[in-house]
Amino acid sequence: MKGIIDFHTHAFPDVLAEKAIGHLEREGNVPAQLDGRISSLLSSMDRCGIETSVVCSIATKPSQFEPILKWSESITNDRIIPFPSFHPDDSEAINRIAIIKQRGFTGIKLHPYYQDFNINDKKMFPLYEKMAEENLILVLHTGFDFAFERIRKADPAKILEIKNAFPSLKLVSTHLGAWEDWGEVERLLLGKEIYMEISYSLEFLDQGRARDIIMNHPERYILFGTDSPWTDQQKTLEMFNSLAIPADLGRRILRENSVALLSSVS
Repeated sequence: MKGIIDFHTHAFPDVLAEKAIGHLEREGNVPAQLDGRISSLLSSMDRCGIETSVVCSIATKPSQFEPILKWSESITNDRIIPFPSFHPDDSEAINRIAIIKQRGFTGIKLHPYYQDFNINDKKMFPLYEKMAEENLILVLHTGFDFAFERIRKADPAKILEIKNAFPSLKLVSTHLGAWEDWGEVERLLLGKEIYMEISYSLEFLDQGRARDIIMNHPERYILFGTDSPWTDQQKTLEMFNSLAIPADLGRRILRENSVALLSSVS
């Protein structure tokens, strides 16, 4: 099998990485496993056979759109696929989506806690419609977030509402459907054609339950992800391998599903 694709990582410009990682560590009380630089991510990828990583940015205010876009362009190569971000409250948000597509990117990252929105807020619907129209992938933080109060901004019922309203939207739900809301994932999302990537979930689920969720979801809708630098890519890979997923499905999750999804953007 060719190299693994990690569909969910984060990094920062070198000049900002130390400050950004320190702030996020304090805010979430979670130690980072890397220093937040692209060079460190690439070294981690080399150690565990990861060929490509999707690097997700989060615009926490509208003014960050242009700097994130320019940095994303600067790091794009055959191993790093950046997903830029815009802020939903940006008055130019619709145009930002068009620019992201025009600049050749395949996807966008949004985070309802860091950007302060409910994913089913009607103000978001024109943005989802535009992303679907532009045939872009949306990696959307779903479930709770360890750094924030447990307000239901991105739960499975809301995910399902979005998917029903925009069936052509290439929505990737993070953390095996919804972080620490896996009972609702099992009740509402399993069996639906909704992408789930597995990052930051295997650490919190027993092996049997994690395996059951994966095995009971459509096989082409599960993606490998780690959320590096907040987890160690090698450890996530080892935890995934310990689930004893059938070999053919394992190949799909570790690479083939991501290749198909990324290749579907034109």
